[in-house]
Amino acid sequence: MVRFIAMLVGAAFTFVLALALWGTISTAITDPAPESAEHVFHLHPKDAELSSAGFFGKFDDRQVQRGFQVFKEVCAACHSLKYVAFRDLAEIGYSEREIKAVAGQWVIEQPSVNPDTGEAATRKNVASDRFPSPFANEVAARAANNNALPPDLSLIAKARHDGANYVYSLIGPDGYRPQPAALVKEFPGAKTPPGLHYNPYFANLNIAMPPPLTADGQVTYTDGTRATRDQMAKDVSAFLTWTAEPKLESRHGAGFAAVIFIVIFCFLAWGAYQNVWRDVKH
Repeated sequence: MVRFIAMLVGAAFTFVLALALWGTISTAITDPAPESAEHVFHLHPKDAELSSAGFFGKFDDRQVQRGFQVFKEVCAACHSLKYVAFRDLAEIGYSEREIKAVAGQWVIEQPSVNPDTGEAATRKNVASDRFPSPFANEVAARAANNNALPPDLSLIAKARHDGANYVYSLIGPDGYRPQPAALVKEFPGAKTPPGLHYNPYFANLNIAMPPPLTADGQVTYTDGTRATRDQMAKDVSAFLTWTAEPKLESRHGAGFAAVIFIVIFCFLAWGAYQNVWRDVKH
């Protein structure tokens, strides 16, 4: 009797769920939600064509170094890089002497405590330090950025869909643009509010960050590469790809080795099968 009642309750519960699912599906078909401005005008990121993309991708150290220069001279004024230490720059080709120079000359110093007075103080960065935040805390960051909180960029290329291409498209020459008249005409309520900037690669089309790359030659590359807005956007996206996944090359190498091993193992298994069953009639 108890089992019958349990089956009856389960059947009733299943019926109610099926009825609710059917109602949801039929409503979605007969009365679909109206399209939003984000759905119509949002653009998918363009391909940055980075050397790190693809199964056999590898970092171009010169490009990553140029991207670090763009971050240092443009992005570091607002964005932190809290999961990366100065000494990690050795992985992209910087020498120990260069790393010490970068750390010692970094504009933002490390928070510390005065040993004599016990009061808050700062000290010069050393190679083992992580990149310091440009703001003391979230309140200070919002106060300096019209109540918008600049995200940490350490993992931004992994935190966003198609991250490297997203960064490249967002801050590249095609990112920031005047809001299309067709958008305002079709969606009057979607007009970009004061203090925000229209960018079709951003999720809701309106971003608080002003255009970071405003002109060619904004950065003077030490290797002589012409610093166009497109080049700078591509280089900094390469750098942020490295900060998000510094072991990318070793991961690709391990994956390739695993595929080769599986292929060889399959041939060995097939050969063993043939050898074991060679005298057995099928």
